[in-house]
Amino acid sequence: MISIERIEAAARAIDPVFLHSPQFWCEPLNVFLKIETMNPIRCFKGRGSDWLVRSRAETTPIVCASAGNFGQAMAYACRSRRIDLTVFAGVTANALKIERMRALGATVVLQGDDFDAAKLAARAHANESGARFLEDGLEPETAEGAGTMMLELARESIGTLLVPLGNGALLAGIGAAARALRPSMKIVAVQAAGAPAMAESLAQGRQIEHATMATIADGIGVRIPIPEMLATLPGLYDEILLVREESILRGMRLLHEHAGIVAEPSAAVGIAAMIENPDRFKSHRTGTIICGGNLTPQQMRDWLA
Repeated sequence: MISIERIEAAARAIDPVFLHSPQFWCEPLNVFLKIETMNPIRCFKGRGSDWLVRSRAETTPIVCASAGNFGQAMAYACRSRRIDLTVFAGVTANALKIERMRALGATVVLQGDDFDAAKLAARAHANESGARFLEDGLEPETAEGAGTMMLELARESIGTLLVPLGNGALLAGIGAAARALRPSMKIVAVQAAGAPAMAESLAQGRQIEHATMATIADGIGVRIPIPEMLATLPGLYDEILLVREESILRGMRLLHEHAGIVAEPSAAVGIAAMIENPDRFKSHRTGTIICGGNLTPQQMRDWLA
């Protein structure tokens, strides 16, 4: 279980560069925004990864898998502690994220068609090499670090918070902190309809795997849910919404036009949920987390024009 005490401990330990990110009411979009792109890796993963690496005294080489953002965050944290890191990513992973992982000192191995395939390869490599395999979402520190955002959001008068749902670490940390600090706040998870494995698994109370997925939201694209996270999440959120690809794209463009923010697809799913459910959120003081902003120049031309 994720405790508020551990989240508060994380907030005292995490590199300040990842804490106290901008948050404000965006009047044109009628939504409160928590901007997690204004840091060295342009995403929220730095919070959990920094806390994860700090919590371990050993300097054994680490192996992880990532669609890009977790790998960047782990590379940043490992570099400062001189820990060797190998990141496995799918062959279709975001080229900018791969470049940044390597620039931060990680060895990057491209293997498998997507994140889940890369994760299987990373686990096998760790078993063979003797390195320590660390999994985003399975390690509680990844959720505890994400939960520090709620310590900053709790002072705001937000009635409903829309939270991107990928492997569940962000939702678990935010949900646990919200239940402790703002129990009246409604936590709504949002997932891409093209990658619904987590939503389906939580709805049916059992792990449901998909052979493929079809979404541009690579940061929250999960085919194989983590069983431990499926056991952790019930009670930490109120509902889950699935959003279409065209709504995600429109959300990205609205954030760029009205808030001056470059948001990757995973970061725009909250806005997409508001687009698809205008009457539901019109009368609420709604907020959402802009969880990352790593787009290649080509993606910016294609998606934000």
